[in-house]
Amino acid sequence: MDPISLGLLAALAGGAGGELGKQCWNGLTALVRRPFQHAAAASVSSGEAELAALERDPQNTELAGRLNSALAVRAALEPEFGPALERWHRQAEAALSGDTLHNVINGGTFSGITIQGKVHGGIHQHQYQPQQAPAPTNGTQQSG
Repeated sequence: MDPISLGLLAALAGGAGGELGKQCWNGLTALVRRPFQHAAAASVSSGEAELAALERDPQNTELAGRLNSALAVRAALEPEFGPALERWHRQAEAALSGDTLHNVINGGTFSGITIQGKVHGGIHQHQYQPQQAPAPTNGTQQSG
């Protein structure tokens, strides 16, 4: 199994990735909290303590490293845990790699069609400019 990036663990523990990141962190938490099915479970960490510690202090790379080590040991010892952890790892990397899209519309009253999408290579801003009301057509002109 490829090692899990300490930055990825710390970012997810710190809430990066918005709702998707939170779901990834919850997925890891559920995975780690599954019963540890190995004879060495009494002497080897399941990763729960390290997970909780990193959640309390997500900027601490030492704690991220401890969690990473505990996960690697458990993946090596427990046949079902390793593949499940690899699946989680791929999903978490995709969630924070920029392959996700989060669109927000705010700051005013909008009407008409709004099209949103992902733009590669930079920031895309779209502003809706309401059309001004047409001038009166009853033959009189307004002076201003």
